[in-house]
Order: sequence, then C-alpha cells, then structure tokens
Amino acid sequence: MKIAELKKYIETDEFVKKVQEIYCSDSKSDIEDEKARYLKLIDKANSLYGDGDYHIISSPGRVEISGNHTDHQKGKVIAASINIDNLCIVKKSDDMKANFYDDRFLMNEVDLNDLSVHEDEKGNTKSILRGVAARLKSTSLNIGGFKACQDMRVLVGSGLSSSACFEILITEIYNYLYNDEKISDIDRAMISQWVENNFFGKPCGLMDQMAISVGSFVSIDFFEERPKIKKFDFSFKDYGYKFFIINTKGNHADLTSEYTAIPEEMKKVAAFFGKEYLSRVNVDDFYKNIKPLRDSMKNDRAVLRAHHYFCESERVLRFEEALMNNDIDSVLMNMKQSGDSSYKYLQNVYASSDIKNEGVAIALALGEKIIGDKGICRVQGGGFAGTIQVLVKEEKAEETKAELSKIFGDDAVLPVAIR
Repeated sequence: MKIAELKKYIETDEFVKKVQEIYCSDSKSDIEDEKARYLKLIDKANSLYGDGDYHIISSPGRVEISGNHTDHQKGKVIAASINIDNLCIVKKSDDMKANFYDDRFLMNEVDLNDLSVHEDEKGNTKSILRGVAARLKSTSLNIGGFKACQDMRVLVGSGLSSSACFEILITEIYNYLYNDEKISDIDRAMISQWVENNFFGKPCGLMDQMAISVGSFVSIDFFEERPKIKKFDFSFKDYGYKFFIINTKGNHADLTSEYTAIPEEMKKVAAFFGKEYLSRVNVDDFYKNIKPLRDSMKNDRAVLRAHHYFCESERVLRFEEALMNNDIDSVLMNMKQSGDSSYKYLQNVYASSDIKNEGVAIALALGEKIIGDKGICRVQGGGFAGTIQVLVKEEKAEETKAELSKIFGDDAVLPVAIR
C-alpha cells in the first residue's frame, strides 16, 4: 500500500481486529497505542525513503516453557510466541542493497552483491541482513534490495530471543517481497538458525527460531532433521492467571562463552557413549555409567547438565499430556519443575564467574516470596542474565507487579500473552 492508503487502513475495523489478534488485547487504550505506533513507523519510513508500495511485518519474541537447552541435543521443547514484537515497514528497491533503519542502531546498509562472511559484522544487524540473503541464494531462492524501518520491542539481551526475532523478520521480508511466500515456517526457522550460527556468530539450537516462526503454543521435537511440531490451543488467561516477564536489566549479550559451554559439555557426555547428541544416548545407559562418566569427564557440571537433559525430555511428554487435558495444575507444576532443573542441574541462572551480578537469582527468590502459593516463577530463555517468567493469579497480579517494580523499575515488569 501507498503511505496514504496505509494510514487509512489503520483506521478500519479490519486493522483493529488484526491488532487484537496480534497483541491479545481488546483494550481501547492498547489499540490506540498500537495505532500511534504504526503511524509513527509509517511516517518515519516516508521521511527516510519517500512513498512506495509498503508492507508491514510483525515478528514476535518467544518464551520457553519447558525443555530448556535441549534443542541443540535434538531434544524436545515446549515454547510459545508472545505479543511483544518487532514491527517493520518495508518496500522493494531497484538496487541490490538492503537498507534497514532502527532508532537504536540507526541505518544499516548491506550490498547484496557481496554475500561473504564479514568477521567485523558478527553480532550485529549487518551480519543478519547479509547472512539471510546468502542462505537464500545458496538454496536457489530469490533475493533483492529493500528499504525498511523497524520499531523494536523485543529487547536485546533480555532472553526473549531478539536475534532470532530479527532473523525471522528479515527472512520473511525476502519471503514476501521476492519468493511469493513460498518459504515454509520450518524452512524460515532453519534458514535463520543457519544465519545465527554462521554469520551472526552465535552457536544456538533451533528452538528460538522455530517458536517465533511457527507461533502460538507449541511442542517441538528436534530428533529428525525436520522438526515435528504440535500446536496447542491453551491460554493462561482462561484459568485466571496473569503472565509477566520480569526484566532484571542484566544483559546476556556478552555471555556467549557461558551459552557455548552448555552444548559443548552435553556433547562431550554424548561422545562418552559414542554418540553425537544426548538424544541418541540410551537413558538407562547414562545412569548406569555415572561413576565411569565422572572419572572420564572430570567435570561434574557436564554430568549434571546431561541429567537435566534427560529429565526435561521426559517432562515435555508429561507437559503435552497436561496441555491436551487442559490440566492447569499439571502445566504449572511442569513449568516450575523445568525452571528448578535449569537452576540446579543446568546451572544457567547466573554465571559462576560473576558473583556480583545475579539478578535472575534475586528475581526468582523475591518473586517466590511475593507470590507465595498464588503462582510460579522460573528462569526465562537461555539464562545467566535477562529475564524470568512469573505466572500469578489475577487477584495477586497487581501486588506482584508493584513489588517487583520497586526492585527492578516500573518498566521491568512486562505483561505478556501467548500470540
């Protein structure tokens, strides 16, 4: 649509319905806030690039519900996309340049005639713009130039998968503008993971990208090359619970070595049994060989992390059953057990090398004290810094929000819903 057409569309009932669907709210004030946000983004694109045939794309953040750090071992996870998103307005350009503006990182321009890895771009926007194009071209998909603006609400380094959110967004730009939307949800996620590993420079599994690309509440089994996905129609709101993400203001962007150690240690345990991934190791063989494994590894943390993996694999199956039966008590119990296992066995709540910064542990301790028996809290995402999840009964929600805001700031307590 042209700029004028887009502005007219934002005043229609069709747009309001779309906003209600994406952001999970019927609140008039929420709808008006989103209208203002969209209009501001449209005006910014117009000021930078002029009029044209524009398209709007929304890419959500994600929460990990169970199966923490099992995807890189070809395991099973429960995850969901949420109503916090990165919003983008984009149009084609006649050149082979990707121009991308964001008010945090300003303008980034990439020449798509050069699709090689640039070491100095790793970890930044340009690496993803270039990497997605490189992967698409290598798989005989189409690429081309574009001009885009973004309003970013999936915070960098917060545990809501900002890099995966951005990768899916850029993949969808190419999908929509140049490939007639032929790239499937699964392929979009696999392309994005490849980019994160090879261009962005961060080792990761496929869970973040898959949860964002597929959307809603899902279980994902990564055992085969192409993951198997089950969707569940489940909402915490239906059972009288509010869902919050608590941003502890710690940033995990500089903790790559901590994340890298988790798959490396799990794979070393798998290698003890002659396998590449823990999903290929017989669970009974693992527990029968704890002593020789400890003697060989000389790394008890690796053994505990493998134990976490096997516990989580069983837990995801129980979680699926609870979701199918709409058993909220079992859902909450499995979420809590998954978080506790992440804390005790996976050990991803704080970095042992940095005892001065344990914001996630502080948030969990105080969250549990405030909530009491009215809900649960658990570590969110990759851990070590960033965010926690809080599920709390509606009658306790405002008190919980107020108390945690006193500690981490008014902007730290983010109400979320499953998108």
